[in-house]
Parts: sequence; structure tokens; C-alpha cells
Amino acid sequence: MNSRPITAAEITKKVFNKEKLFILDVRNEDAFSDWKIEGENFIHVNVPYFELIDGVEDIVDRLPKGEEILVVCAKEGASIMVADLLNEAGFQAGYLIGGMKTWSEHLEPVKVGDLKDGGELYQFVRIGKGCLSYMVVSNGEAAIIDATRMTDVYVDFAKSVAADIKHVFDTHLHADHISGGRKIAELTGATYWLPPKDAGEVVFEYSPLEDGNDVTIGKTKINIQPLYSPGHTIGSTSFVVDEKYLLTGDILFIDSIGRPDLAGLAADWVGDLRETLYKRYRQLSNDLVVLPAHFMIIDELNEDGSVSRELGTLLKKNHGLNIDDEDNFRKMVTENLPPQPNSYQEIRETNMGKINPDNDMQREMEIGPNRCAVR
Repeated sequence: MNSRPITAAEITKKVFNKEKLFILDVRNEDAFSDWKIEGENFIHVNVPYFELIDGVEDIVDRLPKGEEILVVCAKEGASIMVADLLNEAGFQAGYLIGGMKTWSEHLEPVKVGDLKDGGELYQFVRIGKGCLSYMVVSNGEAAIIDATRMTDVYVDFAKSVAADIKHVFDTHLHADHISGGRKIAELTGATYWLPPKDAGEVVFEYSPLEDGNDVTIGKTKINIQPLYSPGHTIGSTSFVVDEKYLLTGDILFIDSIGRPDLAGLAADWVGDLRETLYKRYRQLSNDLVVLPAHFMIIDELNEDGSVSRELGTLLKKNHGLNIDDEDNFRKMVTENLPPQPNSYQEIRETNMGKINPDNDMQREMEIGPNRCAVR
């Protein structure tokens, strides 16, 4: 019996809808412990593939009868074989098309809201990696912020809403994933914007994103106004869109704050991080809706799968925004850092244009969870 192929999009809908799902993950234990498919009502069993080569008899008592089992591996092949064995043993099993590599790359567009004069703002949820990117659409024009390397998704989506991509922004020089901003700009003729303080080593042309740049999308005067907000990187820049949305990049998340160490300068940048979080952001309207460039845990998703909170709520509830003593803040930020992202130095060099790895290498460089936040 052939097992049912299951797409990353199907699983994403189950995450958003908080559906039940039983997952048999046949990767090695260390890979499973580091990173897995997460959902509020997902149940996991991890049994390495090499333990199942001779059959699934030893694990049948750990698996549910009468409900579909999703078998997951790194690239797909092993999960097909195990799913077929389960079906032969009387279970109902399917496999994730493309394995965890495909899960890492799936982008799900979610409409965040309408803007004044007919514009729209969309969030692209990279569910397996925790990355969040954005598209502002107005009067047939579009701007993209913090695009991932899956550039076709953005280009095709812009076509679907009859918009021409005019501007592409990166809030900072990313270290956990490869930016698609420059490629999209090359494909579409759009202007690529990057904070100049993060661009000292880039080897390509860009437009400097600095305080005072107002970029209008469409004819409706929807302004994207950058706010210099260093700390995660020295050039990190936030955006206030339509006087309603605050795109914070990797400075502020829903339940955590950005780490300042990915350029090796945690002790130097922690003061900038505090200045941004405790002074610059507190001068903004509490009614602004915070839209970060990452989410950390599945609980941060809203009912529709989007990720957002009002700034006033975060000022009250986000632990990283409520440490009055500066020394305690410095200690927390420099001593509570998770492992650094996989291949983060190579990712930085790729985003600088210094190296040009092929698609397979880019995939390998990005595999694993995002690690942009202080714990």
C-alpha cells in the first residue's frame, strides 16, 4: 500500500487550527531534540530509522490505531519506507513530502490587516524556522521586509494581488537565515535598502536605510518610516507602517528580546539594546502593533496563525522589557544566550555577498531552529 504524501502546507494548517496530529520522527535523537515540528496538540514519538529497518513490530504498542500517523525524516526517503511498513502493519500512515528540509522552507502568507486608503499588510510565516517577513501592498505597488531566500513565494504572491514590487528592505544584516532581499530586487528592479551601519563589509550596491527615509508605496501615501534601533546588530532598524504597525526586526519579539552577540560584540552592544528597548520604543504609541522578524515558540501564534501584539501589552508582559536594574539586564543578555545559529558566520558572509553557496548548501546552512533571542 502506498503511503499518503503530506505537504508542509497541510501540516501548517493543522498548527494554525490547533488540530491533533501524531508524529513519528525517525531522525536521530540529537536532531529530534534540537528541532522538530511543533503544534499545540501534536504528539511526538522519536525512533531512529536504523531501529526500524527490520520492521516496526517493536513500536506498534506506542502508536495509535484509527488515526493518521505522520512519519518525518530529514529528507523524505526514510519516512516513505517506514510509513509503508506501518500501513502494511494495519496503521494509517503518511509521510512529509521533502522531510524536515521542506518544513524549514515553507512560507504561509497571512493577512495582518488593512491599511488606510485601501492598502494591505501581509505576514509570511516560516513555520518550521520561526522567521517572519512582510509585504506592504498599496495601489498596485508592494514593499517586502526581511524576505527569506524562498524568493519565488514573494514574487508569485505579489503577482496574485496585482502588485509590482518596488522596494525591498532588510531591517538588519541577518545571521540566522539567508536574505532573499537582494535577489528579489535583482529579479524585479526594485530598490534594495539596508542599514549602512550593518553594511560595512557588503560587496554590492544598496540604498542606505537611515532615520529620515520615508518610502511611499502606491499612491496612498503609506509611509514606511525607519526608526534606528540598534542592539541585535549595530544597524538594526525598525519600521512604523501606516502609523499603526511597528516592525521590530530582531530587536523585540513577543516573549523575548534580541540577542546582541552574533557579530561577537555582546558586551559592546548590550547598552544599545537597552537604549532601544527602554527608551526609543517607550517613546512610541502603546497602540502600535508589534510585528517581529521571528517567533520563538508556537504559543506566540494568534488564532489565525499570525504573530503580533500591541506594544503596550509587551511593555507590561515581556520579561526582557521589565528589568529595572541595568546591571541585571546586562547580565541576563550576556549570560543567557542559546547556542548560536547553525553556520551563522557563513550566513552573514552570504548576506554580505562575500560567498555564494549553491542552493543545497544554503539549505544545509539554515537547517535547525532560529536562535535570535535571549532566553
